[in-house]
Amino acid sequence: MQCRVCSSEDLDMVIDLGMQPWCNHFLTREEVGKEPFYPLQVMYCNACSTSQLNYTVKKEIMFGNHTYLSGVTRSLSDHFEHIAKEVDSLYFSNNKDKAMLDIGSNDGTQIRHFKQLGYDIVGVESSVATSKIANDQGLYTINDYFNYELTQKLDRKFDVINAAGVFFHLEELHSVTRGIKESLKEDGVFVVQFLYMKRIVENMAFDQIYHEHLLYYNLKNLQILLSQYELEIFDAYVANIHGGSMIAHVTHKGKRAAAERLQQLQKEEEATGCNEKQWYLDFAERIKKMKAENVAFFEQCRQENKKVWGMGAPVKGNTLLNYFGIGTDYIEYLVEKNELRKGLYSPGQHIPIVIEREMTELPDVYYVLAWNFKKEILANNQDLINKGVEFYFPINPKEN
Repeated sequence: MQCRVCSSEDLDMVIDLGMQPWCNHFLTREEVGKEPFYPLQVMYCNACSTSQLNYTVKKEIMFGNHTYLSGVTRSLSDHFEHIAKEVDSLYFSNNKDKAMLDIGSNDGTQIRHFKQLGYDIVGVESSVATSKIANDQGLYTINDYFNYELTQKLDRKFDVINAAGVFFHLEELHSVTRGIKESLKEDGVFVVQFLYMKRIVENMAFDQIYHEHLLYYNLKNLQILLSQYELEIFDAYVANIHGGSMIAHVTHKGKRAAAERLQQLQKEEEATGCNEKQWYLDFAERIKKMKAENVAFFEQCRQENKKVWGMGAPVKGNTLLNYFGIGTDYIEYLVEKNELRKGLYSPGQHIPIVIEREMTELPDVYYVLAWNFKKEILANNQDLINKGVEFYFPINPKEN
């Protein structure tokens, strides 16, 4: 294996979550028990400190027609609105003709907020059904994979290029990064929003490791990648979304001075040792202890005859359920808002998915797999809490 960032062959395995199905492969009844399994193992590059998966499930399998919708959750839409307004006010509010490109634009939630600010928007989304949802709303979306070849067809440059939750997905990492370099205006800003590996470890959010997430970035190794294309991070901060996401502002090398808060974050990385191999080895040991604690919780619920349902059917939840070995012996249903997952089953553990508004009874316990929306979930379900329904969060993200 070669490092996905620097091509070094000096890599060591640091986390092994076993054989797992592709966790966004929600199953029809006919597919149950027939889903393929793949290794889910994290390697550490001793040359550039990038943590990454050693097995690639092809992008055509993972992203051709997935069921994830970014517009389902209010807090995520609010976050995207904040990003659009922040970027515009900082850099482009006085521009008359401004353009924005969104890589992995999903149902158009992010580009909608830029369009409302006067941007000429272009989305690129690989999922057929999801890109149709965006186009049906008048949000121009190209159904394709973003890479250097596509930028040659577009043949235009953008003030803002955004990649929210996709930059760590990339099988064609270097082609995409080259395409961003070529498509970014001289004073343009590339906004890369990614799960921050330092925060993943601090939160014990190992469920954010799955086959779609090929790479795991801290600021250090992201800059190593960008430097190969004469790009550099000039500002960054951690947002609470998804339990701790880094929002990095990137431009052409030498164009903007490094912000003080970026320099502070880089110092914190150095001080904590989050780019060292031992950081990951210690994380792996804590994951094993977490499994024992959660299995004990479910055993206690079963002994007390408590009915447990899963709150949400997020993709990451399947990493957790499969690694813990939690199936229908412990959880009766996964309760979802996303209609695209109605009647499907979770890969690996085969837990049926039901739609929240259609349920006429209540569980004793909601095991919250969508823990990254903890504040929103608790706010929306105070009546259930008052009725005695317990909300159990296997992962409790810290907030800034």
